[in-house]
Amino acid sequence: MSGPAGPVLPQHSAPARDGVLRHARIGDLFLETGGYLPSVSLAYETWGTLNADASNAVLVAHALTGSTHVARGDSGEDGWWDALVGPGKTVDTDRFFVVAVNMLGGCYGSTGPSSADPQGLAWGSRFPFVTIRDSVRAEARLADLLGIGSWHTVLGGSLGGARALEWAVTEPERVRRCAVIACTAASSAEQIAFGRAQLEAIRLDPDFNGGDYYNGRPPTAGLGLARRIAHITYRSEAELEHRFGHEPQAQEDPLGSSLPAFRGRYAVESYLDHQGKKLSSRFDANSYLLLTEALMSHDVARGRGTLRQALARTDSEFFIAAVDSDRLYLPRQSFDLAAALPRETEVQMISAPIGHDGFLTDVEQIGAPLRERFFGSP
Repeated sequence: MSGPAGPVLPQHSAPARDGVLRHARIGDLFLETGGYLPSVSLAYETWGTLNADASNAVLVAHALTGSTHVARGDSGEDGWWDALVGPGKTVDTDRFFVVAVNMLGGCYGSTGPSSADPQGLAWGSRFPFVTIRDSVRAEARLADLLGIGSWHTVLGGSLGGARALEWAVTEPERVRRCAVIACTAASSAEQIAFGRAQLEAIRLDPDFNGGDYYNGRPPTAGLGLARRIAHITYRSEAELEHRFGHEPQAQEDPLGSSLPAFRGRYAVESYLDHQGKKLSSRFDANSYLLLTEALMSHDVARGRGTLRQALARTDSEFFIAAVDSDRLYLPRQSFDLAAALPRETEVQMISAPIGHDGFLTDVEQIGAPLRERFFGSP
């Protein structure tokens, strides 16, 4: 095993373009649970311009199956948080330099299980366990390469919220403001249970082959089932009932056959099938496993005493938000996190019948208080 290699500065032959994927090699990484990755590359996108003293840098962390494409840019492609990030928006890219990084182990450009190892073979089952803290340490190296000594703000929702919180505690001197949206201080037993069911759905797919499927068929059936399980937790019971109720899918009859395997579907079944197929066509199953395991391991107080003691490590100003209909990350868990912070912090509520995904679909509801608290001036 070679020693850690020095990071390689990202090379830009022209001025940076907004919302265009780039890559930076950050060197070798020794991971929290004992794993090792040589010559790690992180994929990232940026918007805006870093000012002279690098005081206007904002890090936005994506959710589990999210990408680096937070906002529209020169490519013209819509971003997943366009309501919050962009020219004139809450996180105003005319004033702030926004960075979004594909988490270590992901499949949108960063080193992950589908990446080539030093011998040119896909890592597959040999890719090591990555924790949220590992991702923070990797992203801190990228910040160094970009000339960012500290972040004006780190923010994210769901898995991105876990990364934002971990940034504030792992690198306290580098985070001046931290926004944790639809996430908690630690993954709960129920959240871990839902995650485990998704992991097993993938691993039981005959095409999974222990994680070494890159020369054959990918485990799309298992990944699709994992997404179905997850998506039920992302949406509320009320939203599913309002949209689908007990209605059959168009031109299908759920009682149309004496054999269950050949019956028609209910509308909600068709909806979940669509969600499963959509994800399995764009995401790598091993990365889904890896990032889910990382989120299951999330506990900002691990090895740091009580939650209050862990959070006392940071001087960041915090912004905490929850979705009122969230049945995966319960609002009371956000209140528990806020109560443990060193300074009094109000929990902002996103009122959305949709459930957990309200942090994506209705995020504009927290735009005004977030702007007032964090983004009034660089």
